[in-house]
Amino acid sequence: MTPSPEHARLASELRALRERTGLSLSGLAAKTAYSRSSWERYLNGKALPPRQAVRELCLLAGEPEGRALALWEITESGWSGRAKEAPRAVTAPQASPSRPTPTPTPTPEPEATARPTGTPPTVVHAQVAPPAHQVPHRPVSAPPDRRTVTLLAVLATVCAVAVAGATVVLVVLTRDHGAARHTAAPASSAVTPPTRPTCRGADCEGLSPMVTKCGAQPETLVRRRMSTGAWMEVRYNRWCAASWARTWGARVGDRIEMSADGAGSPVRRAKIKDDVDTDSFVYTPMTATLPGAVVTACFLPAASDTKECFDSRVAP
Repeated sequence: MTPSPEHARLASELRALRERTGLSLSGLAAKTAYSRSSWERYLNGKALPPRQAVRELCLLAGEPEGRALALWEITESGWSGRAKEAPRAVTAPQASPSRPTPTPTPTPEPEATARPTGTPPTVVHAQVAPPAHQVPHRPVSAPPDRRTVTLLAVLATVCAVAVAGATVVLVVLTRDHGAARHTAAPASSAVTPPTRPTCRGADCEGLSPMVTKCGAQPETLVRRRMSTGAWMEVRYNRWCAASWARTWGARVGDRIEMSADGAGSPVRRAKIKDDVDTDSFVYTPMTATLPGAVVTACFLPAASDTKECFDSRVAP
């Protein structure tokens, strides 16, 4: 079955989010409650994903969920048939076969009959019908009955509701799209993100950025490609006042570590343990980080003793 335009647009949005996560289908299955085959159907428009699957994908991508959920609402409405149920129930009124419009049949002209020469014709006005081409055909339409009026009123109401719903969705999509393009990074730590994290500052120390929701809408302080081909990033959430590192494309046995400057700042570490990790993002736990702090991250490949380190600074 070919997906509807709305479903195709949702699938395209989900594929773009999946690319931002850097995860394969197996990686998505490992990070969420949905199987690899389910994600394959969702991303290719073969099946409508659950609402929670869309939210989890937005969280993994670090993107706001408003636009994707608006697309999901439109698609789900058409998929379940609710958007088409009311128009199908209203059918155009048909002419009743019990009221055919009679077609006047012309009566033959008296002149067409033979008569004796010189005898004037006898004109019988009550029996002679004028030619059809001289009398305009004006059938009298029966006034619409109550059933027809009711059906037309219902159809007009359904159309009005559909137009109003489309207008609301357009406003939501335009607002979310504009917010995604023009919203700058929060100016201070007092700004609350759309998805409220569950920790802040010292309370985030040693916790997972994904479990605490600090991974939603973070800032990427720096991104580097390592000599092995793996990638590494340092990320920071201003509301959480915490930073962490992540890697992808690494090999089993590779390790990463990071720390923020400051007295007693701990070193947070993570290791690629198996094939699932090689196909996914691997995160370090978070460390509390103040504005203006320098964050140091290092990549330690399993194949050598070389340690690749780099620094980044949190904006004041």
